Amino acid sequence: MGYNEGICNHLTAMVPGSEDQFLVIPYGMAWSEVTASSLLLVDGKGNVLEGEGTVEDTAFYIHSRIHLYDPKNRGCVLHTHMPWSTALCCLKGMKLEMCHQNCLRFYNSIAYDTEFNGLVLNQNEADRLNSVMENNHVLFHANHGVIVVGPNVAEAFDDLYYLERAAQVTVLAMSTGRPLNIISDEIAHKFQEDLRNGKNEWATLHFESRKRELLAGDDADFCT
Repeated sequence: MGYNEGICNHLTAMVPGSEDQFLVIPYGMAWSEVTASSLLLVDGKGNVLEGEGTVEDTAFYIHSRIHLYDPKNRGCVLHTHMPWSTALCCLKGMKLEMCHQNCLRFYNSIAYDTEFNGLVLNQNEADRLNSVMENNHVLFHANHGVIVVGPNVAEAFDDLYYLERAAQVTVLAMSTGRPLNIISDEIAHKFQEDLRNGKNEWATLHFESRKRELLAGDDADFCT
């Protein structure tokens, strides 16, 4: 889907029933190489409890602090440099404008961190990112990329997918040089109310459809 960048983007999921253990991709593997059995089980201190390989430092610091902040609602943390969303992170202001239906999925739920301090290689910087994110489920980090969280993999993935689609449409519209047609707060509020009625189910159906696509293709061994 073009969301990863080399081997440097990270996806993690909490182990059900645990508040300090999560699954992470071993450093050095491309997303297309990863299977269920290759994942590492890691605790909140960075110890590898199961699996072979190491955890990349920025993956541990960013993801562990976000998971530990709220294990129930942050069961899955997805951090990517996917191009359209990251392009917005490189702009002054870097705001996702409410100019399209997909953008409305994120109305009042994006945190914007305008401070970039290089690689996240210590707990202090990870905690700073977490404090900026607060209770939002999306973080735009200036000059870097985005972080999306959700209570489970399906909901986090669904938001990640639609965030990139929203950013793509926004950047393409901005490229025309014409003013964006911003949707009113009233309509945005109404959209959010309607979304809450079915979002969980829609996310699950979307995620299951993606898994069926993988099972029917050349990457069907991902579940082994």
